[in-house]
Amino acid sequence: MTEPKAAATSRLNKRMAELGMCSRREADDWISKGWVRVNGEIAPMGLQVAPDARIEVDPKARGQQQQQVTILLNKPVGYVSGQAEDGHQPAVVLVQERTHWKGDGSRLRFSPQQLRGLAPAGRLDIDSIGLLVLTQDGRVARQLIGEDSGMEKEYLVRVTYPSPQGEVAADVQRAFPPAQLARLRHGLALDGQPLKPAQVEWQNPEQLRFVLTEGKKRQIRRMCELVGLKVVGLKRIRIGNVVLGQLPIGQWRYLAPHERF
Repeated sequence: MTEPKAAATSRLNKRMAELGMCSRREADDWISKGWVRVNGEIAPMGLQVAPDARIEVDPKARGQQQQQVTILLNKPVGYVSGQAEDGHQPAVVLVQERTHWKGDGSRLRFSPQQLRGLAPAGRLDIDSIGLLVLTQDGRVARQLIGEDSGMEKEYLVRVTYPSPQGEVAADVQRAFPPAQLARLRHGLALDGQPLKPAQVEWQNPEQLRFVLTEGKKRQIRRMCELVGLKVVGLKRIRIGNVVLGQLPIGQWRYLAPHERF
């Protein structure tokens, strides 16, 4: 008679992230401070835990987490999402008191401490504008860019169509073959991998609306190139349930307590 297999264990930091308690990096920080107990015992670094392990976190950790901010920025053209590159500044330099949107309904006040560990949760190309999320909260980052994230991202994309008769910039919808629109929705591949199905439709005769659940580098521009379209403007207007709304370009606001991606 074969014995039942023991449930597979995993590292404590990974398990805490899977449970949505924090990010792995936060878990390591909390464990190093003695703020995490497993089955009643203070957990050491690198501990392996069973799926049914009882994990408890010190209130100090929750208090630290509550002070973390998530910021929504309307990124202009010319700024990179992450680290500075090729002489271009990172978008985070725009997060300062004078660029805080006056229409922000939150009661939070800007503090330089909020810039510590503030990182982009996803990319937005240097020549694209719109909604960029910057966060100190590992739970938000994991939700938006974790391996298993299927978060919807919505874009408005202005295009032209270089047809055999010349470049079409007005009423592109009329000139663009419907079969190619169908390929944008499903059937294209990038970097040797098929793309997930996308929602693509005409917003107006010169502008497409894309809804994607993945984020390959310059994905929309490359998708359009594959079907003969040229992107002349790209704006991200939504991530999950959070919309850009009236936020002016170059300004930012806090993610409100009631908002959820």
